[in-house]
Amino acid sequence: MNLTEQVEQALETIRPYLIADGGDVAIEEITAENVVRLRLLGNCGSCKMSFMTMKAGIEQAILKAVPQITAVEAINLAEPV
Repeated sequence: MNLTEQVEQALETIRPYLIADGGDVAIEEITAENVVRLRLLGNCGSCKMSFMTMKAGIEQAILKAVPQITAVEAINLAEPV
C-alpha cells in the first residue's frame, strides 16, 4: 500500500464524523518531505471549530496510522477563534 492509500485509510476512520456534520476532507498532496496537505470540504472548510477538528482529530488519526508522515496541514483552514 502506498503512502496516499495509507493516509486515505486513516482518513476513513474519522470521515464518518466529518460527514455527519456536513463536512469532509480531501488529500491535495503529499510532499517530498511527507507532509500531507488537505482541503477541508463542506462545513469543515468554514466551521470555526475546524482548527480543533484538524489538530485533535484529522492530524492525530493520520500521524498515528502513518508514522512516515511528518506533518499535516490544511490549505483552507478557518482561523482559530
